[in-house]
Amino acid sequence: MTPRMKQRYNEQVKPKLREQFDLANPMAMPRLEKVVLSVGLGRSLEGTKINAKARETVIRDLATISGQKPVMTKARKSVSNFKVRAGYESGCMVTIRGSRMWEFLDRLITLAIPRIKDFRGLNPQSFDARGNYSMGVNEQGVFPEVDMSNVEYIHGMHITIVIANSDPEKSSVVLRELGMPFSNAPAVSAAS
Repeated sequence: MTPRMKQRYNEQVKPKLREQFDLANPMAMPRLEKVVLSVGLGRSLEGTKINAKARETVIRDLATISGQKPVMTKARKSVSNFKVRAGYESGCMVTIRGSRMWEFLDRLITLAIPRIKDFRGLNPQSFDARGNYSMGVNEQGVFPEVDMSNVEYIHGMHITIVIANSDPEKSSVVLRELGMPFSNAPAVSAAS
C-alpha cells in the first residue's frame, strides 16, 4: 500500500510543480530522497566515555521514532575545549528512505510538530543552496511513540529533509503542499 504522504505528493504536488516551474521532464521533478535524524551527545561526554544511560536512551528513542537501528557517529578531529578526541563516539544518527521516510514525514507533520511547545511555525529560511530543509526539535517527547515516563535523559534532535533535483524555491513549494506548517515570514528567495 502506498503511504498517504507519497500519494499526496504524486497526485497534488507533482502537477503543481509541473505547472508552476514548467517542468516537462519527469526526471527533473524535485523528489524527496531521504530524511536524516541526528542527535549530538556532547552534554553527556564524561572525560573519554559517553554516559551509558544517555547513550542507551538516545539509541532506543531514535530506533522507536525511525523504525530502524541508528548508528553511532565518531568525532572527526580532536577539540580540547569540548573534551573531544578524534575517534570518540560523539553522536547518533539514522537515515530513513523509501516507505519509512514517507510514514515518518506524515507523523512529523500531522502529530509531532503540533505538539511542540509555543509553536509559531517553522522557519521558512532554513533551506540550504540545494533545497534541503533542516529543523531542530528540543525534546524527543513531541513524538507520540516515545513514552516520556520511562525517559531518564531528555535530548533534542536535528532533522534534515533531503530533496533531490531542487533549489530552495521548489523545495519550499513541495513542503508547503505536503502540509509543513511554515511561519508567515517572507518566503524563500531563489537568490540564496
